[in-house]
Amino acid sequence: MGREAVARAFAEIRAALAVLDAEVDGRGSEPFSAADPLAGLADGSLDILAGAAAVEAGVAGLKARAAMKYADTAHALAPPGMPVPAQEMAVAAEIGCVLALGPRAASTFLSASHALTTTLPLTLAALGSGTISWQHARAMADEAATLDPAGAAALEAHFLDPDTPRPAAAAKIGEMPAHRFKHKARTWRERHHTESIGKRHTKAAADRRVEYRPDQDGMAWLSACLPADQAMAGWNRLNALSRAAQGPTEPRTLTQLRADTFAEAILTSGTKTSIGDGAGIGTDLTPSSSIRAQVLVTVPVLSLMGVTDEPAMLDGYGPIPASMARDLVANGAESFHRVLVDPRDGAPLEIGRTSYRVTKAMRNWLRLRDGQCPFPGCSNSSLGNEADHLLAWHHGGTTGISNLGQPCPKHHKLRHTTGWTPTPATKNQPPGWTSPTGRHYTSEHQDWEPPHWPQPVLSAMPAEPGGHADYLYIPRSPGEESLHRVLYGGS
Repeated sequence: MGREAVARAFAEIRAALAVLDAEVDGRGSEPFSAADPLAGLADGSLDILAGAAAVEAGVAGLKARAAMKYADTAHALAPPGMPVPAQEMAVAAEIGCVLALGPRAASTFLSASHALTTTLPLTLAALGSGTISWQHARAMADEAATLDPAGAAALEAHFLDPDTPRPAAAAKIGEMPAHRFKHKARTWRERHHTESIGKRHTKAAADRRVEYRPDQDGMAWLSACLPADQAMAGWNRLNALSRAAQGPTEPRTLTQLRADTFAEAILTSGTKTSIGDGAGIGTDLTPSSSIRAQVLVTVPVLSLMGVTDEPAMLDGYGPIPASMARDLVANGAESFHRVLVDPRDGAPLEIGRTSYRVTKAMRNWLRLRDGQCPFPGCSNSSLGNEADHLLAWHHGGTTGISNLGQPCPKHHKLRHTTGWTPTPATKNQPPGWTSPTGRHYTSEHQDWEPPHWPQPVLSAMPAEPGGHADYLYIPRSPGEESLHRVLYGGS
């Protein structure tokens, strides 16, 4: 049955593809909708896209299992005394030829397949069922690669175990792009790694470097691997300088301005010159001393005090060593904001307001709630996004956090010029989106975690019948007392 069954199964798959091709072309036996054939075809095409993605994931899981089954049998059939590296090279060469992959790509595929079939059973099952893609599975395998078996199992369970509690309105892992899932998995890994992030950062910082790579058409790439706070601050300042250079007479795009501003900085040490865009257009790009890098950091108070080494969170990046956050505060980082968080779950607490104007404090809160543009899959960092009323002010909407979103300029325009509309938000959850077809897409949510309470602090907390108190009470400063009275009234 073996070969015949395989050939018959793939013949049936090809026949099914022919049916789906006919449906996409509108040549099916009957229309998707007799009442409105065109709208039905549009909606049916989306159904085919979703189904194809699920089948594609299942096929990827099948390929991983087949590759490892071949590797196992090839090792068993290898001549006695054949060195293991030679066996692995032969296996990679065979699979590379079958899949038309180069040696490096074949080795990468085999490495991921080995991880999925030996240490990541939940990921392989999700891939086989079509709930995540091969790219998601690769991201999981990459982040689990440096963890011990217990750590890899915990990482996988956090994201794929159905019993793991998560917000009902949050996007599932397979509903967000793989690069956004990779960011979440990296954040969890950094927080829960058995070795502290401070020690690992010290080792990694020794490998800081600048790399140069030629490209096509007279172009080349120049990139740097730097400590996260320096890289994020530099990127944000580059954005600020480039936006400041925009205007009605500036023909260059923001992307082009970033490149020109970057080149100006590294080639001239900030001296006053002009850079053209290759078409004879030049603009003075002297860095303005009034435009400063912005770095938004959230750090647990006990970590800031040096009592613990819990990671801080760098907006637009993820976890950073506590020592890096303490340095930012000690050196007077202008955009470091003191944020009141709920000590039970680590989420910021709401700031209310009854006027139309969105305050700076509320904008900062939105950055903390959403992390980036809340449109599904968008990675536009929060510093460049725009506060937007979900229910318009003139339609009765308030300026509370629960009625605000912070879409990037592109998706802000999408909301106001097309049929895409945001759905309600809460103080801890960003809005989702509804498309013109009526499909609802949930947004990615921040992964808040309760702060770590060291044993000496827990011992000093007042006991309650059920154990320790939920809160360690720290009196508000006079300024905070005044703000509390303004916002909430009373004492």
